[in-house]
Amino acid sequence: MDDPRQRLDAAASECGFSGVVRVDRDGTVEIDAAYGLADRAHTIAMTTDTQLGMASGSKTFTAVVVLKLVEDGLLDLSMPARALLGRDLPLIADDVTVEHLLCHRSGIGDYLDEDVLDSDDYPMPVSVHRLVRTEDFVPILDGYPTKFPAGERFSYCNGGYVVLALLAERASGRSYQDLVRDIVCKPAGMSSTDFLRSDSLPGTAALGYVEVDGYWRTNVFHLPVVATGDGGVYTTGADITRFWDALMTGRLIGQETRHTMLTPRSPVDEDGDGYALGCWARPGPGIVQMSGGDAGVRFWSRHDPRDGSTITVIGNSGASSRPLVKVLDDLLS
Repeated sequence: MDDPRQRLDAAASECGFSGVVRVDRDGTVEIDAAYGLADRAHTIAMTTDTQLGMASGSKTFTAVVVLKLVEDGLLDLSMPARALLGRDLPLIADDVTVEHLLCHRSGIGDYLDEDVLDSDDYPMPVSVHRLVRTEDFVPILDGYPTKFPAGERFSYCNGGYVVLALLAERASGRSYQDLVRDIVCKPAGMSSTDFLRSDSLPGTAALGYVEVDGYWRTNVFHLPVVATGDGGVYTTGADITRFWDALMTGRLIGQETRHTMLTPRSPVDEDGDGYALGCWARPGPGIVQMSGGDAGVRFWSRHDPRDGSTITVIGNSGASSRPLVKVLDDLLS
């Protein structure tokens, strides 16, 4: 089986993948494919224009927003979070800075600690329909003791990115969602990327699915009704390509700030990637990656500046996308 599309189709069929796959290289769309159903109850097919949730992938957008506010003088990487938190979240230590939060080295306790929770079936502290604004998260972020001193080590922290959204709002006087729209989406031309309510999705968006006792259920009870800083924006494969292009060409943040953003702050993992600010980065070749997994969501995107290639895989179920990624890696190697 030498045809790239046939190999990709076979991998998608084998792992039961439902979602979209897109490959761009040097300005040319090489693969733009859709698999499975966007709506299982009504047998609505997935298309390449379908909007899908990106889970923690949108933490990268949060990082861009924060870094743009740093450029504008409204925030500083060395600024203590306490400077804007006031009396809120008193367990966040005085020495936790914006940079610590961005690179997951803050040590703060996490309301969704992935070290102890199943990322596909975790209990939200309140009914998800109450989580609409970033300020709505403040009560559920409270009460988690510090895990270790700020800067000591890397520990992935969802709550830290909600705190970052909160800091961005208080520094700018604007909602986090509007900041993403104006700082990320508009300059990049990402017209299909937005904060969609999970309980009133438009017909252009895919439902996310979890398998419970042998039945497929939507993820509407698993996630906040409106996404905030730790992830959950809806997007398309084409818009993610637009994002990488805008980031790398200086339309979102300046070159020096981008260098700061893409410099790893933690030792590399088994794949050679270290966590930078809001994304994974590979020293040397400069490959950058954002990823996310949630109840009924799988997201992975990688940009390689050496050949201008971008690979994006977005799924609307818990099915692993690794077989597809392996095929795509082989095709681009």
